[in-house]
Amino acid sequence: MPRLLLAMALLGMLLIADQAWAQKLRLAGDAWAPYSDTSLLKGGLSTDLIQTAFARAGYSTEYEQVPWARAVHGVSEGRYDVLINAWYSEDRTLIGQFSQAYLINRLRFIKRKDADVDFQNLVQLHPHSIAVVRGYAYSPEFDADALLKKVPVASFSTAVRMLVAGRVELTVEDEYAARFALSHEPAQVRDSVEFLPRSLSENSLHILVSLKHPDHEKIVADFDKAIAAMKADGSYDTLFKLHGL
Repeated sequence: MPRLLLAMALLGMLLIADQAWAQKLRLAGDAWAPYSDTSLLKGGLSTDLIQTAFARAGYSTEYEQVPWARAVHGVSEGRYDVLINAWYSEDRTLIGQFSQAYLINRLRFIKRKDADVDFQNLVQLHPHSIAVVRGYAYSPEFDADALLKKVPVASFSTAVRMLVAGRVELTVEDEYAARFALSHEPAQVRDSVEFLPRSLSENSLHILVSLKHPDHEKIVADFDKAIAAMKADGSYDTLFKLHGL
């Protein structure tokens, strides 16, 4: 009998350990301050919101900051379970399941202050070169417009410096992310540019859970439920204030 009890206890411990392992999620994303950056408080606003929501839903998480293309590819292969800070695009539904929106981004064009550029519709921008971050999805209309002169670059910092140098005429970025990035650029850069008044779009921000994970539907449902609860009890707004937004 003692041996039977010992065996049952060991089996129970293994089952608990296996369950705990199954609930640990591997998160990935790139540096996109103020939303995600390992150098920021709690990894940035988005990282903090996501990890808090998952903790409330009973999951443990580990986050790896990598270049965006590597993060997307890693989710497609199942090396990562969750892509954070994902804008919706149809092609990404082939590799993962989107959560409901947990945050809204306002995309705005940026030009040199001395440039005469107006934006009421995309047709007006066809003559102008626009720096875009490689691998990013902006808006369905913008992404699908083959007449726009898009110049792929590695980062927003590269884009805005090219803009100031006159190598492109516009760039586009989330407003909060752009303001944060510009605050860390030399005065010559940040004082030479300005936002166009009209937004390109307001994009919903999601997590994307890899279809390779057998519990992707449950993970998404648990995350959505946790975010809704955080909004209801005020902890969602508290995290925005904590991060100065």
